[in-house]
Amino acid sequence: MSTKARVLVAMSGGIDSSVAAVMLHEQGYEVVGMTMKTWDYASSGASKKETGCCSLDSINDARSIAVQLGFPHYIIDIREEFGDFVINHFTDEYLAGRTPNPCVLCNTHIKWDALLRRADQLGCEFIATGHYANLRQENGRYVISKGLDESKDQSYALWGISQESLSRTMFPLGNLHKTEIREMARERGFTELVNKPESYEICFIPDNDYRGFLKRRVEGLEERVAGGEFVLEDGTVVGKHEGYPFYTIGQRKGLGIALGFPAYVTRIEKDSNRVILGNYDDLAKNAMTVGKLNMSKYEHLIGQPIPTVTKVRYNDPGTEAIVEQVGDKMKVHFLSGVHAIAPGQAAVFYEGNDVVGGGWIESNYNSEFNLNVLQ
Repeated sequence: MSTKARVLVAMSGGIDSSVAAVMLHEQGYEVVGMTMKTWDYASSGASKKETGCCSLDSINDARSIAVQLGFPHYIIDIREEFGDFVINHFTDEYLAGRTPNPCVLCNTHIKWDALLRRADQLGCEFIATGHYANLRQENGRYVISKGLDESKDQSYALWGISQESLSRTMFPLGNLHKTEIREMARERGFTELVNKPESYEICFIPDNDYRGFLKRRVEGLEERVAGGEFVLEDGTVVGKHEGYPFYTIGQRKGLGIALGFPAYVTRIEKDSNRVILGNYDDLAKNAMTVGKLNMSKYEHLIGQPIPTVTKVRYNDPGTEAIVEQVGDKMKVHFLSGVHAIAPGQAAVFYEGNDVVGGGWIESNYNSEFNLNVLQ
């Protein structure tokens, strides 16, 4: 009989969450597996074969691991709450001229809440996931930090989890490399996991065609937004576009316009249905405002500007910046220009490997902030 705590493990059917469950089971924890059904591909209207965390194959793979190791496994259907919040937000953000990040939003508002509610119902003290991140307690705070394998680090996607939720969270894979995870699965005979392809698409857009998804989701959208203007930074109108929701800041491909130089979307003006184009240098901004903050390492930074490395998207290596909290907003001043800062995306502030906090990008601009403020 287990002498350690009872842990609810989120199992997607992939190698990472499966090995996380195996590790905890072997360490003596009383493991309960749970797979969340967030979406069904038939309702997306996409033609791609059903794969990924919500497919029947993935659910069966997760259940198979639980059966082999002898711990219970449950399936919960959270499609309604997922759709109402995550997908509606996704659609609303594009219609507002911003670029959403549904995976971060899902972690913050859906998956952790859903897991903790079921953990309480099943008498589980903790929940665990297969994310590559670390977690520790310091000065009364729960601090997320980068996973050891920086090529797989997922701390960026976890900044929004509350302190209360973190107090009951475990990340078993934080100090392992992906190669070690694959070897552990191979040694235990789970070869199907080793050979299973990983999915990187948004779960409800399996064909990666977000334009098609918006058109299917919002009745009459094409007619409402068609015929807007492409405009250069100096105000020159250079053509017509398909509608502002179908473009994102930093986009170069798929514009359907030739200007004699590489053109990028630098700004989206929803009210006038204008998409502003410029060259690569026009994308660079040295400041941004971030709202809806969630702080991890420190409770707040009001009156205490600090140097950080700040990421503006998931695969961003990060840029040195000074962050200063003003009320419920964070002013971020980069030491060099950052390209394609997109309102609606998440910004995450790092101190070394630690997540200081994060929030949602509201605006980008150029600032004459005194970078010697900390000296």
